[in-house]
Amino acid sequence: MLFKRGFIALFTLFTLSVSIQANALSEGDMAPDFTLKNMQGENLKLSEQRGNIILINFWASWCGPCRKEMPVLQKLEDKYRDLGVAVWGVNVEQENQAGKDFLADLNLSFDIFFDETNSLSQTYDVKAMPTTVIVDRDGKVRYVFLGYQDGYEKKYAAAIKKLIRE
Repeated sequence: MLFKRGFIALFTLFTLSVSIQANALSEGDMAPDFTLKNMQGENLKLSEQRGNIILINFWASWCGPCRKEMPVLQKLEDKYRDLGVAVWGVNVEQENQAGKDFLADLNLSFDIFFDETNSLSQTYDVKAMPTTVIVDRDGKVRYVFLGYQDGYEKKYAAAIKKLIRE
């Protein structure tokens, strides 16, 4: 009986592990479509952005590296906006007031969304804060960056430039 329970538990754990790995987002996958309302109340749908390069940044107010990264993301959008690049910031906290307070000191013009149910961050398999996903003009995930350190802006810019040239 003990052997049978152990086997069932092990089988369940293995099945769950395979299921989680199957849901992991990988470079080259089609970006899962979603619609979210930005802070201005406008619904934006990812699939309607085909033809543009979208940098999706998942962040939280309690994340120190996120605070450092936000001005970098603004500079990237300012530099590449006219070439069809947009930055979308997705707050992953269930209570969005903390995110709004976080943004109050930052002069950002790119679209900010609140994923209050964490459904989008689960779909995109977000495991670190921040996580940045760059989606190409065809809607494919081309780059995934976990975390943020000084110098990542060079990686982001190189990725964006490569996609612009395609």
